[in-house]
Amino acid sequence: MESLYKRLSSWWVKYARPIKIVFVISVIIFVVHALTSFFKTVDWHRVGTGLSNLTWSNILILLIFGCIAVVPMLGYDFAIVKFLPGKFKRSYIIRCGWITNTLTNIAGFGGVLGATMRAYFYRKHANKKDILLAISKIAVFLLSGLSVLCWVALSFMFIFHQGGHFNQYALWLVAGGLYFPVVFYFTLINNNRLFKDVTPKIEGLLVGSSTCEWLFVALFFLLVGWCLGVRHNLASVLPLYVVAQLLGVISMIPGALGSFDVMMMFELSLMGVSKPTIIIWLLLFRIFYYIVPLIVAGVLFLHDLARQVNDFFDGLPLVIIQNTAHFLITAFMYISGILMLLAAAVPDITADNKLFARLYPFTFFFIHQLSTVLFAIAMLACARGLASKVQKAYWPTLALLLIGIISTWWNLRTMSLTIYLAIVLVLILLSKRELYRAKLQYSISKFATDLLIFAGSCILYVIVGVLNAPQYIRSHKIPNFFLFPGEKVWFSGLIGLLLGLILLVLILRYFCSGADPFANQQKFAADRVHNVIDQFGGSRTSHLAFLKDKNLYFYQKDDQDQLYFMYRRNYDRLIIMGDPVGNAAEIRPALRQFLTEADLYNYQLVFYEVSGDFTMLLHEFGFDFIKTGETGLVRLADFTLAGKRQRSQRTLMHKFDREGYQFNVVKPPFDDEFMQKLKAVSDNWLGKQVEKGFSLGFFSPNYIQQAPVVTVTDQDGKIVAFATFMPTGGKKYLTIDLMRHTHSAPSGIMDKIFISMFLYGQEHGYEYFDLGMAPLSNVGESQFSFLGEKAAHFIYEYGYHLYGFQGLRRYKNKYADVWESRYTAFRKWSSIINSMLALVSVINQRADKPEKHVFFFWITR
Repeated sequence: MESLYKRLSSWWVKYARPIKIVFVISVIIFVVHALTSFFKTVDWHRVGTGLSNLTWSNILILLIFGCIAVVPMLGYDFAIVKFLPGKFKRSYIIRCGWITNTLTNIAGFGGVLGATMRAYFYRKHANKKDILLAISKIAVFLLSGLSVLCWVALSFMFIFHQGGHFNQYALWLVAGGLYFPVVFYFTLINNNRLFKDVTPKIEGLLVGSSTCEWLFVALFFLLVGWCLGVRHNLASVLPLYVVAQLLGVISMIPGALGSFDVMMMFELSLMGVSKPTIIIWLLLFRIFYYIVPLIVAGVLFLHDLARQVNDFFDGLPLVIIQNTAHFLITAFMYISGILMLLAAAVPDITADNKLFARLYPFTFFFIHQLSTVLFAIAMLACARGLASKVQKAYWPTLALLLIGIISTWWNLRTMSLTIYLAIVLVLILLSKRELYRAKLQYSISKFATDLLIFAGSCILYVIVGVLNAPQYIRSHKIPNFFLFPGEKVWFSGLIGLLLGLILLVLILRYFCSGADPFANQQKFAADRVHNVIDQFGGSRTSHLAFLKDKNLYFYQKDDQDQLYFMYRRNYDRLIIMGDPVGNAAEIRPALRQFLTEADLYNYQLVFYEVSGDFTMLLHEFGFDFIKTGETGLVRLADFTLAGKRQRSQRTLMHKFDREGYQFNVVKPPFDDEFMQKLKAVSDNWLGKQVEKGFSLGFFSPNYIQQAPVVTVTDQDGKIVAFATFMPTGGKKYLTIDLMRHTHSAPSGIMDKIFISMFLYGQEHGYEYFDLGMAPLSNVGESQFSFLGEKAAHFIYEYGYHLYGFQGLRRYKNKYADVWESRYTAFRKWSSIINSMLALVSVINQRADKPEKHVFFFWITR
């Protein structure tokens, strides 16, 4: 007997594959023949009519419950990962399980596809051998649910059915029902080595998942019949369904495609269900249980694949997609808003302009003139927020799109337009991460753009209204597309424009509202400035902080100030004065933090009078730059009044000595009398001129008290000129800031101060004397210079009435041994001209005369 068993086993191993192939081919031939015979008798016109009569509610029900029927299969993956090393996130298991199970649902769970997909998804914590072993342990449980369902079907057969030929399938159900007890015996009771780590808890999970899977699918099959109107004796279909699934499993055809369908076709027809209904029933079952979940799986798989590609390229693809989506949705909002305003102003333009006729259906269609105008302006306002990447613009834009989609569908009901609007919705969803800024900074250029669109629309609307006046029409021929249906329609649009202006302001004010750490003038933190300079050293511009006309941005590490930036706000720009002051080792992280926080509040940064080294660092952070000017330096060790070159200066100094003019260095604190004398000199020097600020000192008692002052007195001891020191925190550079003299002071008095300071610097061990900036010197003079630099040079040549650029360069060149370049850095793609105009505005603005936002003060506040 044992030898016979061995011979049979070896024979089966040898011929099993060809036998299976022959069997499957035979089943396929039978199925094809049976289906062909059945389809010949089907009224396909009724099939098409039945499909077209499906209601949206029934489709939605089948869509939802078809996906729900797949959910129990996820339990298999939760069981598989228990046999694998490492841990997987629940969301990851659900995503991978859905993709794998919906694919193997069609191709067969135990096939190569299921193992390959799981090896791909779980490869991070397990190898292919571990995964195949785990699949083999759970494979025997996959049909346990169908076995349990066989016993349920037997009960239904004898309780809900009246007998007849259906009872012949009882034997099949009993045979299928015996599968689970056999599995239970070999996996737990028999203590098989393969299943030694399959605990009762895991087995319960597998059996429960399998039972729910087969039960949910059976119930979904019955639900399809219910949606098609098959309500009579529907419960008796369950035993037939279970038997058909058993036959499908035996046929070994993936998804029981054909074998299951043949069984259900013939048995349902014997129950009195019409053949067209049976075709629709099986078709909908296949679509909503197999195809729709597979489409969802495809989307999930593409998302996972896209995530891996994005990670491989360090997030660059996602940035490109988000930026593209942001650009497209912004363009869509602007174009749609402008087209709607144009259509409101010229209502029949679509009839006479083919391009507009093609574009207009892809904007939102509103019947009423007033609502069209209001909606168009709301879209333009939201477009402004989107263009500036303001987070607050997301939900209003989404609401506008949803309202527009509903209105468009209600009025037009076109499939192409519905698909287009669905794409627009996807774009706004993809753009969500691009909208990260806390608020909108409304600048003059943005205001000018929006004013041009709105004012242009208003002017056009008024002109069209005049053309529609009866007295004008009587004496002129007006094109048809300019004509309104009536005065009330035109007047409704005019009211819409007036209300739209209010709406525009309210939306923009909402976008501009919120806390802003850069907006208001800060309280000057003198102690913090002194601590940074004392600990890390100052710079040639660090003392300008004591003017109190600039805000300070401190960078801290371990709650200790490391350095600070000096800046002033100019609408949507922060103008930063000079290099950061403080710990040079922390410049890079400080700059990154400053840029990130400023960008969050929608500011563009412009760095003025920065060194070459810092400019190169800014270039790494995405800044362009132009040369702003040059700083003159005098080498104090080489300075001498001897020689032919300094003959005129030597003669000038001898003249001042003979006439009794004295050079003095006075250290603070200064009494009121001394300060009044200095102020008298300063007022006399200024006359009717307005003092500059920002990069230059101005007469402020508190500022002057911070450092020594040099004075030049005449023979009577009267102060005729003075200059203030600019402490740099070291001995490398000596420089001064304010230089003032009375109009009665002798010619050459400033040369007296400079030369005396050079000699003073020599005596006290300084290396260089900093003569200060010659702004826009040698900028844009070459024929090969950039256009922006040429524009800056234009400002240099013709902007002398705002700032004496040319005279400074000529004067300082008398003494300078070295000229160091200084640069203005600004973000790429931002306007050089706007940056230069902002600089000129800031330089000519005093702290005690703050900038007024005349046109849109209420919006930005």
